[in-house]
Amino acid sequence: MTKSFHARIADDGRVIIPAPLRKQLGLHPGDTVVLEQDGNALRISGYAHVIKEVQAAFAPYHVPGRSEVDELIAERRAEAFREEAEITALRARHGTDSDA
Repeated sequence: MTKSFHARIADDGRVIIPAPLRKQLGLHPGDTVVLEQDGNALRISGYAHVIKEVQAAFAPYHVPGRSEVDELIAERRAEAFREEAEITALRARHGTDSDA
């Protein structure tokens, strides 16, 4: 159900979100909001709500018991190890110090 509220834009561009709407949406002073333009419409969403939407969108791709973060860290460590091995091999071939 769509509800309409009215607000004015101040000279400095500020818009006050009416208190009943802030309360209903769980918005508090200092909260971050996301502004989305859709044609001539402006949508204001609480940051926490947007995070939940993104998490829900990616939920079908999550494999239980698997940590994508841990996998990324492992990949980066393996890549760093390979690069260090290549550098060591190049230094050995060219007779340079390994500490230089």
